[in-house]
Amino acid sequence: MTITLRVDATSSASALFLRPWNADDVEPLVEVYRDPTLRRWTSLPVESTEDAVRWLDVQKRGWETGARLSFAVHEDQSDTGESRLAGNMALKRADPHSGSAEVGYWTAPHARGRGVAPRALEALTVWAFDTFAVEGLERLELLHQADNHASCRVAEKARYQFHQVLPAQPPSFPRDGHVHIRQAGTRV
Repeated sequence: MTITLRVDATSSASALFLRPWNADDVEPLVEVYRDPTLRRWTSLPVESTEDAVRWLDVQKRGWETGARLSFAVHEDQSDTGESRLAGNMALKRADPHSGSAEVGYWTAPHARGRGVAPRALEALTVWAFDTFAVEGLERLELLHQADNHASCRVAEKARYQFHQVLPAQPPSFPRDGHVHIRQAGTRV
C-alpha cells in the first residue's frame, strides 16, 4: 500500500506531498543533513551514504512495526515539474492503544520560513486522526527543546497548544523542553 498525503499550493507556497521514505532519498538526505541547524536538533546523524541507508532502514522498520510512521516531505518545483526534499514528518506510536501519539519533524534549510513545516504537520495531523480514530487516537503531542523557537512557532501555526515545560533529563535531554498538544477534532 502506498500512502501519499498532498497539500495544495497556495498563492505564496508550492504544493507539497508526503510519502514514506525510500531508497531514492539517500542522496537528498545526505545533502540536507549537511545543515548545522538540522544537526543541532536531531539525534540520528547522517554524514554519509551508509548513514543515510541506516537511517532509512530505521524508517522502514518503523512502518513495518507501526511504531514510527515517517514521511519524506517533498515540495513540487512547478518550473521543472520535479520535486525537492523539504523535510520529514513522523508519527510515533509507542503504544497504538494508548489514545495518544507523538509527532516530530524537521525541515531542510531551503524550506524554512515558508510555511512548509506547519502545512505538512497539518496534513500529517489530519491523516493520523482520520486513520487511527478507530484505534482510539484522540491526542497528539509535539515535543521540542525549549530553546527551539522555530519549532514552537510551527506548533502554534498547526494549532498545537502549549501544555507544559518538561525539565531537562541529561544526558539524553540536556535542556528543558516544551510539550504542545492537539486534540482530535481541532480543525481549520
